[in-house]
Amino acid sequence: MSGDNTDARPNLHKDKSSPIPPTNVHITVPKYNELKDATFVYNMRHKKRGLCLIINNQEFYPSTGMNTRNGSDVDRDGLKKAFKHVGFSQEDIMVRDNLTCDQMMSLLRAAATEYDYSDSDCFVCCILSHGEKDILYGIDGEIPLDKLTEPFKGAQGLLGKPKLFFLQACRGDKLDSGGIVDDAGPEPESPKKFYRIATESDFLMAYSVVPGYYSWRNSRNGSWFVQALVDVMMRDGRRLEIHQILTRVNYLVSYSFESNAAQAYMTQKKQSPCIESRLTKELWFHK
Repeated sequence: MSGDNTDARPNLHKDKSSPIPPTNVHITVPKYNELKDATFVYNMRHKKRGLCLIINNQEFYPSTGMNTRNGSDVDRDGLKKAFKHVGFSQEDIMVRDNLTCDQMMSLLRAAATEYDYSDSDCFVCCILSHGEKDILYGIDGEIPLDKLTEPFKGAQGLLGKPKLFFLQACRGDKLDSGGIVDDAGPEPESPKKFYRIATESDFLMAYSVVPGYYSWRNSRNGSWFVQALVDVMMRDGRRLEIHQILTRVNYLVSYSFESNAAQAYMTQKKQSPCIESRLTKELWFHK
C-alpha cells in the first residue's frame, strides 16, 4: 500500500497527529527541474531588514555559581555595529542586558508576536551568556536551548523567512588541544504562489563551539567567536552569503585563536564553532 510514514514504532504515532491547517488557496508543490535560480534566494528587499535582538548576560545571581563574563560588553557593542552595517536600522536593533530566564523567554515571545514582520526580511537573535550542554543561562538559572526557537515556529510574518540565532556560550567542559595541520593553501517578484512549509524550516543556529566543549572569551577583547563574526561581517557581510560568512568565522576561530590562561592545563587550547542550518534558500545581506 502506497503512502508516507515515519521511521518510528507505530505506538509513537498515537495521539500525536496535528490537524491540517484549513486553506482556501491552491497549494503549489515545487519540482526542482521547474525552479529558477532566484527561487533559492531569500527576498531581502523588503522595506525593513527586520528585528535584531541582542541579549547580553554578564552579571549572574550568586546562587547560579556563575562568574562575571568580563568582555561580554565588547561582544555586545561589536554585534550592534556589525548588524547595523548589514542593513538593520538603529531602532530595530534591540539590546537587553542581564535578563532572568523568565525575562528572556518573555522577550523572545514578544519579539515573535508583537513585532510586525510583514514587510521585513528576517529575524536575528544574538545571546551572550554562560551555557552547558543543551542549556543556556539566564542570570538566575538555565533554559533548554530548544525553548529559544519555539516562539518563532510559525510566527506571523516570519514563515518562509530566515530566523538566525547566534549563541556565544559554553556547551560543555571539554578542552580542545588542537593539532598541527598543513594548510595548502533574485530576480524581480513573480506571481504569488502558495506552499505548505515545515515550521522547523528557515532556522540557522550559529554556535560559538561544538557540543561538549568550553567556549573561550577574552576579558578585554570579547569572545573569540564574536570577534571573528564581527570582523567578517564588517569586511564581507554585504558581499558573501551567510554560510560563506560563517565558514570564514569557523576558519578564523580555528586558526587565529589559542588560549593563554593562568593555569597551564588551560593554555594553548583551541575552539571550533558549529553551524546548524535549516535555511531553505541562500541569504545575502547586500541590498
